Amino acid sequence: MFLGIDIGTSGVKAVVLDEHGALVTQGTAALTVQRPQPLWSEQDPEAWWQATVAAVLSIDPAVRRAVRGIGLAGQMHGATLLGSDDKPLRPAILWNDGRSAAECAALEAETSAFRDVGGNIVMPGFTAPKLAWVRGHEPQLFQAVRTVLLPKDYVRLRLTGEKASDMSDAAGTLWLDVAKRDWSDALLAATGLSREHMPRLVEGTDVTGTLLPDVASLFGMGEVPVAGGASDNAGGAAGVGVVKDGQGLLSLGTSGVIFVATQDFRPNPARAVHAFCHCLPNLWHQMSVHLSAASCIDWVARLTGAAGAADLFARAEAAGPASGPELFLPYLSGERTPHNDAEVRGAFLRLDNDTTPQRLAQAVLEGVAFALADGLDALRDAGTSLDHLAVIGGGARSRYWGETIAAALDVNLVYLKGGEVGPALGAARLAQLAVDGGVASDICAAPPVSHTVEPDRDLVDRLAPKLAAFRDTYPRITPRNH
Repeated sequence: MFLGIDIGTSGVKAVVLDEHGALVTQGTAALTVQRPQPLWSEQDPEAWWQATVAAVLSIDPAVRRAVRGIGLAGQMHGATLLGSDDKPLRPAILWNDGRSAAECAALEAETSAFRDVGGNIVMPGFTAPKLAWVRGHEPQLFQAVRTVLLPKDYVRLRLTGEKASDMSDAAGTLWLDVAKRDWSDALLAATGLSREHMPRLVEGTDVTGTLLPDVASLFGMGEVPVAGGASDNAGGAAGVGVVKDGQGLLSLGTSGVIFVATQDFRPNPARAVHAFCHCLPNLWHQMSVHLSAASCIDWVARLTGAAGAADLFARAEAAGPASGPELFLPYLSGERTPHNDAEVRGAFLRLDNDTTPQRLAQAVLEGVAFALADGLDALRDAGTSLDHLAVIGGGARSRYWGETIAAALDVNLVYLKGGEVGPALGAARLAQLAVDGGVASDICAAPPVSHTVEPDRDLVDRLAPKLAAFRDTYPRITPRNH
């Protein structure tokens, strides 16, 4: 058996695959996000560890005893700052934290290598500007920092005692020379850091250490090896077979991501496209990233008194696609692709006396789909050609939403059996590659297709004017134009 652990934003998921790649069982444990000030988004690293333990221990002990390797995936960019005793100095600053806009502007102005070498615009979501913020606002704490880890790599430290990070996650710090797959001394120096503050770099299929004896005893396992693993997006790609040049996926989790594997490093910072390493050797990827996707579903469900996501989807379906004039801009936490705007916020527009909770629900589904369409356009501007996307994440459970997204993007959506498992699936596969070896494209093969959603031509035409109105609206609501 092979265990994959995904340290997400809303929870930790642990899945177990057998040697043939079949899903055996899974366990979960919830997490919460703290927002102590506007634009801030934080979590206590200890909460990741406790949730990891809870998720693993929820798995049957007999299955746990059979585990021969562990892989890790996790939310990207989170700044986990450790002191000399390897304990956190403050809550981790998360990927959807927007406090460092001023630091981003300064880093962009001072160091062109962030785009040239790091391959990306300096955005508040990335790790480097978070450290610049800490350096300026919490200088005594900054001086005490001895190690900076990403969320899953903090869990690795607790599992194995080792400090390591895989290339796909490390690329999201903005301290990596992405083409060379190595830390950049110049980019580290721009934020007052050096290689001494960084974990060692590994590929996702490398073994980074074994379970510490006390952890192995707690889990009821042997001292099994732990693989390098992946960022959540790269792990999701490995889980559904997006491991060759030109293959793509759509992730509908807390955030929304369109991910395309590439055989080389292809940056396009002008349109806020992300270009990172993949979790497999000699492979890279591009992404369009939207900070709010399925999180919008939970938000509007609370707002309108829906019983949950399933109830909200039912309400939207009762209204029907393109059923009203309402527009929703899904920028609840700002936006990355294509706007790179941490300050913009979500909005409902074009409401009237006939607006109902059902039509609001439908507008939210359409608004996220329209944002994804903007992201796909940015990828196409970067030279990416796509006619279908594999769908993963919790949002993959709704075929109805998929019909709206397929029409907005005008691409086929391919739903895979087990695709909603997401990054934890890829993490388990990376564990198998680390322990047993083998051909990555064989171990990370796509699961069987559950169903395919093709764009409905009539719906494409009916959504087109709403998509055009959506795109016209962003410049009118952004604080930069107020």
